[in-house]
Amino acid sequence: MRRRQLLTSLTLTAAATAGPPLVRPGEPADEADAGGLLIDRVRDAMLGLGPAPADVSAEHLQLALSAAHTDFHSCRYLRLADRLPLLLATAHATADGTTGSAALLAEVYTLITRMLVKLDDQQLGWMAADRARVLAAGAERPLLVAEAARQMAVLARKAGWHEQAMTIALNAADHPALTDATDLRYAAERGLLLQSAAYTAARAGDAAGMRELTGQAAAIAARLAAGPLLLRDHGGGFTPATVQLHRISAEYAAGDVGAAIAAARQLRPAGLPTIERRARYYTDLARAHHLAGCRDQCLAALLAAERHAPQETHARPAVRDLVQSLLITGRTSPPLRGLALRCGIT
Repeated sequence: MRRRQLLTSLTLTAAATAGPPLVRPGEPADEADAGGLLIDRVRDAMLGLGPAPADVSAEHLQLALSAAHTDFHSCRYLRLADRLPLLLATAHATADGTTGSAALLAEVYTLITRMLVKLDDQQLGWMAADRARVLAAGAERPLLVAEAARQMAVLARKAGWHEQAMTIALNAADHPALTDATDLRYAAERGLLLQSAAYTAARAGDAAGMRELTGQAAAIAARLAAGPLLLRDHGGGFTPATVQLHRISAEYAAGDVGAAIAAARQLRPAGLPTIERRARYYTDLARAHHLAGCRDQCLAALLAAERHAPQETHARPAVRDLVQSLLITGRTSPPLRGLALRCGIT
């Protein structure tokens, strides 16, 4: 009886403070609210409080995971808010203790981690990343283990733990499974890990270390360039173009805004493998222009990002912070005010 009373009290309190109820699948929602909606539903699914999953086959689950990856690459956050929590609940409900089911769950949690990193929810991100790490180890899939380590390194870097983030990324990159393999996917994953370590070096103020590690990643990408796109679902793929994209954010993180803008000029956004990576190009360029004090160029890059990926632009906290900064630090214009409104900034 006491438990029911407590739950009722909590429900009433939440209803009084949280505003309108969550939009259910199939109902419209503002793009600016997509991030919060996704976080709420993923949180409930991770806590086992989501909707009852369906009884589906392993093949159907794999198709659902592929669809979720496509939505991520296309920056369709509202679709992910519908699909991703249910996919997680169903994958757990149908897990049979085999390495195959563990591998699928590891991939789901890795995708969730990437989404939570974008939405700046580090608490849930750590939970998802750790689950991905444990499941990947149990599945005995070196690529999944390495990618889970990369996400852990990203979260450690965001927490300001630069030494730990560097150690995680470089230890994973130097694992014999990645350095000795003839499978080109392993080489590409090593390149992604070196990129992660390079960005950590940049955030720690080590520009020389960042450029050395980025050069190593670029050498791997050049060697793989003649082949097919590798690891599309791990960071959007690994190509010379994605390494050049990484240079933009790494250079401005290291304090060289001019080098960041120069790196952007050397890259054709159309050559990037996914919409998500193209949106990243324009938001990184916007940040570089903002740091250089070039407001008009910053706004132009943000509007280009919005044209490519409106839900990404409207929902990401980092982008909204940048728009907010433009609003309060200088003159405004109708295009800026319009972008702010579409981002839910009033």
